[in-house]
Amino acid sequence: MNKKDLKNFLDNKVEQYNKPDFITSDPIQIPHLFTKKEDIEISGFLSATISWGNRKSIITNCHKMMDLLDQSPFDFVMNHQESDLEKLEAFVHRTFNGLDFITFIKGLQHIYNNHDGLEAVFNKHAQNDSLQQSIHYFKQTFFEIEHLQRTQKHISDPLKNSAAKRINMFLRWMIRPNNTNVDLGIWTTLNPAQLSCPLDVHSGNVARKLGLLKRKQNDGKALAELDTALRALDSNDPVKYDFALFGLGVFEKF
Repeated sequence: MNKKDLKNFLDNKVEQYNKPDFITSDPIQIPHLFTKKEDIEISGFLSATISWGNRKSIITNCHKMMDLLDQSPFDFVMNHQESDLEKLEAFVHRTFNGLDFITFIKGLQHIYNNHDGLEAVFNKHAQNDSLQQSIHYFKQTFFEIEHLQRTQKHISDPLKNSAAKRINMFLRWMIRPNNTNVDLGIWTTLNPAQLSCPLDVHSGNVARKLGLLKRKQNDGKALAELDTALRALDSNDPVKYDFALFGLGVFEKF
């Protein structure tokens, strides 16, 4: 396909998959349960953090997380007592365990108490066409608290050549407009042009088959290559093509 045909093909796939039906099998359904900004972003951040592995298991465990936070994640983060954290100890999703969960609650409290919240931290180091540096500094800020070294692995660092799939997905949820009732669009100080595609095995394989990506590993260098290709198709909203690439890979076995 030439560039025009490829763009038309992918634009049609975006239209096909960027719909509320998509939510029923995706962890983005979790932040959609809430209306308060802080509840949306905290539930979204925690859900994105454990979004690897079997999709059904991911969603089940995301709901368990919200139950453990009394379905009021912001209130729990800000007002919990040490004794309230004990019930989180039994939580486990793959390698993310209860001690990690507790550390994340304390890290989030630190972000809201000392850094004006999640949006402000990501906005502080944002570049015009990238949030990868923001993710790096967010991780540094998040782990300013006392923490187990093992917990650091649950937030990726793009400046260490990670594609940072889960946190890029979270940023998509928060920043892309809610005009199709899929993404939440609650962060107004950042814009879709700054986003990067959540690169995983599905989107990576499809991107290679379509000639959008040549690098074989799904790492930070591959993400930069894919970013360039997607920005050439739509510089204002390159990450809308995540729906096309993911849908083609997961639902159509492209």
